[in-house]
Amino acid sequence: MNLKNTEKKEKSTIELTIEVTADEFEAACQSAYKKNSKKITVPGFRKGKAPRKMIEKLYGASFFWEDAVNESYPAAYEAALAEAGIEPVAKAEMDVIDINENGYTFKAIVTVKPEVSVSNYKGIKAEKPVFEVTDADVDAEIERTRKRNARIETVDREAKEGDTAVIDFEGFLNGEPFEGGKGEAFSLELGSGQFIPGFEEQLIGTKAGDERDLNVTFPEEYHAEELAGKAVVFKVKVHEIKESILPDLDDEFAKDVSEFDTLDEYKEDVKKQLIASREESAQNIFENSVLEKLLENTEVELPDAMIENQIDSIIENFTYQLSAQGMDFNSYAEMMGMKLEDMRQMYRPQAEHQLKMNLALEKIAEIENFEFSDEDVDAEYNKISEQYNMPVEQVKILLPVDSLKRDMGMQKASDLVRESAIAESPKAEEEEKPKKTRTKKSEEKDETEAKPKKTRKKVEPEEQKTE
Repeated sequence: MNLKNTEKKEKSTIELTIEVTADEFEAACQSAYKKNSKKITVPGFRKGKAPRKMIEKLYGASFFWEDAVNESYPAAYEAALAEAGIEPVAKAEMDVIDINENGYTFKAIVTVKPEVSVSNYKGIKAEKPVFEVTDADVDAEIERTRKRNARIETVDREAKEGDTAVIDFEGFLNGEPFEGGKGEAFSLELGSGQFIPGFEEQLIGTKAGDERDLNVTFPEEYHAEELAGKAVVFKVKVHEIKESILPDLDDEFAKDVSEFDTLDEYKEDVKKQLIASREESAQNIFENSVLEKLLENTEVELPDAMIENQIDSIIENFTYQLSAQGMDFNSYAEMMGMKLEDMRQMYRPQAEHQLKMNLALEKIAEIENFEFSDEDVDAEYNKISEQYNMPVEQVKILLPVDSLKRDMGMQKASDLVRESAIAESPKAEEEEKPKKTRTKKSEEKDETEAKPKKTRKKVEPEEQKTE
């Protein structure tokens, strides 16, 4: 292999011109002959026994060249990368530009990590929200716990908001049933907003045994295009109405749901937990704001190939999550009414954000010259092993030490940025804008608007007379 030329191109790409010598090419052609000779029939020879020269004479001198190139260029490419000291971040584009019996020359367009500039990454200022925990917040949290511990009973009365209706339903569009619009023995809490607007409201007042046609319209932004904005009819049969009976709010309730003996002690603990939770939330918001400001101080031009690779990774991870839920990616995309290219475009901003953040943290780790001892590396391997319940040796196979150290450096860089950041109190709302100069005309308008307007009293249902 001869590395004939190295030339930097735009968007962090490098063009390598690589020559495969006559000896290397000949060895590759001979290897291609051995692999393919058994498949080739030549008159006068048993299958697989024809000499290479005879095959090339019959089918052409270049008969084995394509296979020879495919076999030989990977090693030549890797050797050229090593000689040039290049670490690619995406699959290269290959193009053979000259080939004959004396070898061939090809060009490889290699994408490398872009140049990154990060400034002012220490002492970044960002707002940290201030949260309060009121008695109403505590009461609301306890009320949620009461609902989770409610007793469900079947009732013989008309359904009201908050009840659970057990129903069969089937949806029809223009008189024809549509996919995904049918359910049996479905438990629906009325008022939960689980179904499209208008559905649950029309079940209020129904009783067990009732059958009702519900006329509803799907929202314009509904994910299934064939139903978006369409008026449909759901035929519903009510099997059962269930009521949630909340436990009494007393010391016994506190004992049942906590380790405390009194309601007052339980309330105090709920308040402490809410304070801790909201403080953690405030800290997370602050740290995320800090990292976003870090990106504002980062200059980098992301190569297209790098972005596409990151999108591939995002989709691969999402596909894995879907499979864990018993769904495949194509079915999900179809359900969302999107094609693969639409999904890729949707994930593009996320991919760019992730790449820019990773590159910024890698640059900081490089500037700070973080170093990790063998003990640090072993401790990290053991931590990952415990986290994923996987043998350490298997972790080392999946995550080589260089990759692990890079991840450790990025984490340390992130810690440095977040821990050195300065939290600021949220800015007060804008001061009231100065009032406009008042004119005689505006004063007359104000005087007119100040006069009471005659209105008709709205008649509420309970005030209406009955015959």
